[in-house]
Amino acid sequence: MVSGKSAAPASARQWHIIDADGKVLGRVATAAARLLQGKHKPTWLPYLDSGDHVVIVNAAKVKLTGRKEEQKIYRQHSGYEGGLREERAKIVRQKNPVRLVEEAVHGMLPKTKLGSAMYRKLKVYARADHPHTAQQPQKLEVA
Repeated sequence: MVSGKSAAPASARQWHIIDADGKVLGRVATAAARLLQGKHKPTWLPYLDSGDHVVIVNAAKVKLTGRKEEQKIYRQHSGYEGGLREERAKIVRQKNPVRLVEEAVHGMLPKTKLGSAMYRKLKVYARADHPHTAQQPQKLEVA
């Protein structure tokens, strides 16, 4: 090693679980983004992916403050003229509640290949059950 710092090997990645039941969306998303980037580790470097895996459960029960349920708009574009689709957060929660959390966390990660690699370590589930019990995730409490 040329420099004094080195990235943690891939096998040293931890698994964390966050229960979003009744928690504010932004607080859950910032906690998850921080873990995915590895900023909680002393070996963090901005150009290395040393982050951990994050499992978020009960995404359907996440809380939106204020009037965001009626006012927040989720947009997606097909790429064709007139291909813009807009939906309110209330409708998105009914159709696909996982999307609320995924888009919030994705927006807090770097917009690069490195950010895409970090995003792939995020697992979001609408209910309390998840298939990652074998990884023995550590429970993380969010304010």
